[in-house]
Amino acid sequence: MPVLDEARTAAPLSKTARAPVSVIVPVKNEAENLRRCLPALDWADEVFVVDSQSTDDTRDVALERGANVVQFAFNGVYPKKKNWSLDNLPFRNEWVLIVDADEVVVPALAEEVRARIAADEADGYYLNSKYYFLGRRIKHCGYSECWNLRLFKRRLGRYERMPDLSGGRAGDNEAHEHVELKGRVGRLTHELDHHAYPTIAAWVEKHNRYAVWEAAQYERFLSEPIPGGIGRGKRFKRMLKKVYLRLPMRPAVRFVYSYVLRLGFLDGKPGLVFCGLLSFYDFLAWANVYERRVRGEDG
Repeated sequence: MPVLDEARTAAPLSKTARAPVSVIVPVKNEAENLRRCLPALDWADEVFVVDSQSTDDTRDVALERGANVVQFAFNGVYPKKKNWSLDNLPFRNEWVLIVDADEVVVPALAEEVRARIAADEADGYYLNSKYYFLGRRIKHCGYSECWNLRLFKRRLGRYERMPDLSGGRAGDNEAHEHVELKGRVGRLTHELDHHAYPTIAAWVEKHNRYAVWEAAQYERFLSEPIPGGIGRGKRFKRMLKKVYLRLPMRPAVRFVYSYVLRLGFLDGKPGLVFCGLLSFYDFLAWANVYERRVRGEDG
């Protein structure tokens, strides 16, 4: 059982009329983002900030907002942070909501969450997010919709198990794994605000780790069956990925797809930068696959 940080700089905020939802916020060195994220979660009954030994003010910021802070230590293989949290945190509530530190639950979404879980019309809900990059909302580039299963009854859902074959270099948090839910699924109307990557350097740092993970999972994506519990839309995308990974010149294909076919040019200069970075990411993932083969690490 995890140990909660005992220090508190302020008494917990009033729980009056709060929704019976437990929020998980996985973090590492996210102090600045938490200053925007946590105040928007005051409507929830409890908030767990699951930290990976941050070296900035993450812990202090979380405690000041009345959140429960738990430290997570990754063993380099499995489980990663979100599944570990679902299995180990001392939740008070049946419903859990996964929110990243760079995301904001707007008031309309909070009210919808409250109403939908009270209606008990589903066991989990997909949320879409509005993606902001370089000070502008990205409305095209293939990022106008980004649905993920974030709100669900905790006993019925877990992220698909994809052991990290990179030796921990890809990070300790589920970034591309999807929730497999044993139950009814719906969609929420209102959206999260996703304030992605305050700098280009932050984008590159994180996607460098993602590319290492993609390379480590390359053979699995090509050959293993697609999990049935991740939802029809995610299964379809995973099928497309099996085809896409076999294409030549993938970075060029990605740029044309994002910037031209998905109208990324309508997002102005941020759209051009974003599509260029997406193309670079595909090149980096391919290069990591090649490096693994040269070193004899694939398979």
